[in-house]
Amino acid sequence: MKKLIQHGLKPVTVALSAVALLSACASSPQQSAADNIKQSKNGTPVVMAYGRYVPERRDDFAWENDKVAFRVYGPAAPIKGHSSGVDAWLKKVDYSIIDRWYKGYTEGRSYHEDRGEGYDPYHTGISRGVGGSAVWIDGQAYPAHTYKSFKVLESGTDKVKFTLTYQWETPLGKVKELKTITLPLGTHLYTVNSKFTLNDKPTYLPIAIGIATHDEKAKAYSNKANGHVSAWEVIHGNGLATGAVIDPNLLEDIKHVTSQVRDESHIWLITKTNAQGELSYKAGFAWQPAGEITSIEQWQNYLSKANAK
Repeated sequence: MKKLIQHGLKPVTVALSAVALLSACASSPQQSAADNIKQSKNGTPVVMAYGRYVPERRDDFAWENDKVAFRVYGPAAPIKGHSSGVDAWLKKVDYSIIDRWYKGYTEGRSYHEDRGEGYDPYHTGISRGVGGSAVWIDGQAYPAHTYKSFKVLESGTDKVKFTLTYQWETPLGKVKELKTITLPLGTHLYTVNSKFTLNDKPTYLPIAIGIATHDEKAKAYSNKANGHVSAWEVIHGNGLATGAVIDPNLLEDIKHVTSQVRDESHIWLITKTNAQGELSYKAGFAWQPAGEITSIEQWQNYLSKANAK
């Protein structure tokens, strides 16, 4: 494995309402869209777990390891057509691509086209995408919009770890979520450790974790005994497996909900937080052209083993 870049980042919490934030972030080592490319030995991109705030693309937050990459929308995203779902970036190389693809974006090259490293054909919109969560009330999901602030805890090594803060109104009251996401090298699944409050107090909350079925273009699967849901979809001739997994002891139900409204069809893991408002689960994907997991059967087996890791 190639040497990992050590960015030397200290944890920092950033609220995205101040204008000064953008200039401060732009000068931070993690924010330069060309840093990884410049620091790569002999021009070779580096294998690492990495994540950063992306002010050059509507405040996205993106993260990756040697197998998968993800992003969520930020405060600058328009309210219509965007939400807190998790987008999948389909990479087929082990080295870091986030800065490379965003640099291409700023130079007019779309990351929706595959130039040999992979691309982004996955649609998230207002869906939960790959493992986004929502408060679940009377059979209906109430998700957050975009994140309010972020805190990078570790990046550029063998693990990326960060916290996103969400806050939104539900029929139960004001919900706040501190969502800490961890993605080490060598896995297709990111881990979520969330802490929720309701009207500023920790409590039990009903939560649903969703996998988008893209208006039933994807076929949905579930395994209640092993605590996971998954979907298999063919995009541009290649299979994509997505899924989420939770401790089966925390699983209350699995629901496959279809809708005529775009982006509202999902398969859901229904659960709840503990009395302290805490909840943990994993979610991720595998893409056929990456060559490691190439069928839904392999993916389901992978998810079944995830709780043992």
